[in-house]
Amino acid sequence: MKTLNLGILAHVDAGKTSLTERLLHSAGVIDELGSVDHGSTRTDTMALERQRGITIRSAVVSFAIAGVTVNLIDTPGHPDFIAEVERVLGVLDGAVLVVSAVEGVQAQTRVLARTLHRLRIPTLIFVNKVDRAGADPDRVLRQIADRLSPDVIALGRVEAAGTPVARWHPFPTGHPDHATRLVDLLTAHDDALLAAYVRDERAVTDARLRTALATQTARARVHPIHAGSAITGAGVDDLISAIAELLPTTAGDDHAPLSGAVFKVERGPAGEKIAYARIFAGRVRVRDRIRYRGDHEAKVTAIGVFDGGDAVPSDCVGAGRIARLHGLTDVRVGDALGTAPDRPGGQHHFSPPTLETVVEPMRATDRPALHAALAQLAEQDPLINLRQDDLRRELAVSLYGEVQKEVIQATLTDEYGVPVTFRETTTVCVERPVGVGTAVEWIGNDPNPFLGTVGLRIEPGPVDSGVEFRLGIELGSMPLAFLKAIEETVVETLRQGLRGWEVVDCVVTLTHGGYWARQSHAHGVFDKSMSSTAGDFRNLTPLVLMAALSRAGTRVHEPVHRFRLDLPADLLGTVLPVLATLDAVPGTATLRGGSYLLDGEVPAGRVHALEQRLPSLTRGEGTLESEFDHYRPVRGPAPTRPRWDHDPLHRKEYLLAVARRVTARSER
Repeated sequence: MKTLNLGILAHVDAGKTSLTERLLHSAGVIDELGSVDHGSTRTDTMALERQRGITIRSAVVSFAIAGVTVNLIDTPGHPDFIAEVERVLGVLDGAVLVVSAVEGVQAQTRVLARTLHRLRIPTLIFVNKVDRAGADPDRVLRQIADRLSPDVIALGRVEAAGTPVARWHPFPTGHPDHATRLVDLLTAHDDALLAAYVRDERAVTDARLRTALATQTARARVHPIHAGSAITGAGVDDLISAIAELLPTTAGDDHAPLSGAVFKVERGPAGEKIAYARIFAGRVRVRDRIRYRGDHEAKVTAIGVFDGGDAVPSDCVGAGRIARLHGLTDVRVGDALGTAPDRPGGQHHFSPPTLETVVEPMRATDRPALHAALAQLAEQDPLINLRQDDLRRELAVSLYGEVQKEVIQATLTDEYGVPVTFRETTTVCVERPVGVGTAVEWIGNDPNPFLGTVGLRIEPGPVDSGVEFRLGIELGSMPLAFLKAIEETVVETLRQGLRGWEVVDCVVTLTHGGYWARQSHAHGVFDKSMSSTAGDFRNLTPLVLMAALSRAGTRVHEPVHRFRLDLPADLLGTVLPVLATLDAVPGTATLRGGSYLLDGEVPAGRVHALEQRLPSLTRGEGTLESEFDHYRPVRGPAPTRPRWDHDPLHRKEYLLAVARRVTARSER
């Protein structure tokens, strides 16, 4: 049986989970529809999801249609949990983007649509809630074409929108207006179809148009639109038919070398790790030893494959399928199984979190349990960037927003029995070098106490390039283990710059390197005091790198969001001064009917304050969309963040701390 790994994506409250429930019911997987409001849906299994009525963790269910096994992945819609969507995108064959017929295209809808387009994931659009009061499918269709993509086409129309009897009617075969719209859309992407149409319009039959639509949808060039209601079931059967007909099924080779990707990790009843993985090629059997994350290897002790709703035990899983793998004890989200799959778009599809907070246990005795609990949460969501400050005995996590903070707090209390509080949320800045700096320390020369020579040059790199490490010495002039130690230490050290923020967009070049070869006394015993080790380079590199960085200098940059504000026309003069107090920079204001559409930029740390003030400023009529756009230099005094390790900028204290650690290790 063919397989289709399908993602359901939407802005929060567009009805995505309800649509998943309806699809399972229509496919015969469940006999009774669950309700988000009642906390009884199949995919919202966390107690917190049921309480809040939102999806927090992605969930996989399965059903069969027209000879195709559909592994359906329900993803969170709230922007605070965009990291869950990030991980799912890399394993999808196709997607259904859900848009509310009442609220229309919203901020998260635009972010998701752009990402699906960039990754060229075949996508159908479903306009949901046509039965709700205020539903206006025609308006939403115009918004989709205007704000998401012009390459869309509705495959039917809605009757009695905004009423409980709203229905979706597909355009019948031979419908002249619909055929004309199809020709206009499809010929824009298919020269052969255009030539055939120019030669003889009658040669382009409805069947040929339908075939061309399926082909271009599978190539993510066009996006068919359906509409209906997940609650009443209107239009869902036609959506199911479109999923089977228009979205591409996966093709994999069971006999090829193993290639897969882990997109979710959870804990079982006994605390064991369970990895959710998409198998792109090859086959995994129980008791197979598989390689992941470089040279890690473990034996698979059990496999679950999705069939008829839930995962069922299986002896093996083949290419194209999604499986639950047991036995991979130290697996992480994002790990490649076997050979890393070649997927478009790179590893990261969304902006990183731009906020952080310190988590404090309400009971001092809970500190070890808090660390263990946060470490497990970091397994499920690596982007929380768990950071431990050993000097101050503090734990910090990165956030996308305040709702994520509330969820972490509730999870720690309810699931781990560790009540916590949070310090005030702060903005995560970055540092960028402003010049070129060099430094070198020579082996055997004071003040270098380590058995190694390291010289480094740091200079600005392209924006969004991260950290690039280059060799300015011959590759064979030093053992690879020493070069690897220097490179890894450079990356780790740059997590804290001159003012404590991560240093990005720079090029670091190893300009000098030297070592003392392994030496022994006459009786043949290795003498560490006479021979260089990787530890010498790990301890020396931070001193050299931070000296070079000090000479280059850095500038602190803060994250900035681009916003789009829709507000009543008579309140523009009231809102503009408030934006100024929040350091926002308004752009153009466009008058549309009785409202203004205002765009601009606002610091990420002020977005929450703007969201809180907006209802009172706009009589509850204003709507705000915002998303990370770029980093800009901080205006005024540069903020600092305390370091969480021994500071190589203070040489004496650093050497004392490092020397004590080295002595302690040698005594053991």
